[in-house]
Amino acid sequence: MAVIIKEIKLKGSKSEIEKEAIFDSGSTYSCIHPDLAESLGTVEPLPEPMEFGTAKEGEKVTAEGRVTLNFYIEQYRFSDEFMVIQKLSNGVIIGAATLQKWRLKLDFEKDEIIIDPRVTKLWLLINKSGLRKISQETIKSDGVNFDPK
Repeated sequence: MAVIIKEIKLKGSKSEIEKEAIFDSGSTYSCIHPDLAESLGTVEPLPEPMEFGTAKEGEKVTAEGRVTLNFYIEQYRFSDEFMVIQKLSNGVIIGAATLQKWRLKLDFEKDEIIIDPRVTKLWLLINKSGLRKISQETIKSDGVNFDPK
């Protein structure tokens, strides 16, 4: 399984740090070591433990907490929750759920992460009846067309 290792900045409610992260499309969730998680933000217990298989056959790890962090790739800001897992070989893994949420693509030939800058813009659209979802077709590179239908 191929992965990309890249320096990112992690920012939580307590502190921030620059650290190498493994971008791994084979990992379901983004994960972080407990020591690093606790130094960056407030670890929240999960409603119930979550067990994950690893690349090593038959081995499993358990997450009992999570932490919400911002992370930066170059100048682009992203945010997600990270499962807190004791037995990580690296301190931070960016997993498939985060990659899909932010439409990050991994280019293994060039060892690069492809970012669509449009997804890093935050939008909140409100009409008289409250919040309204918009489809991808309504988002354009130069802004948003809002169709109230």
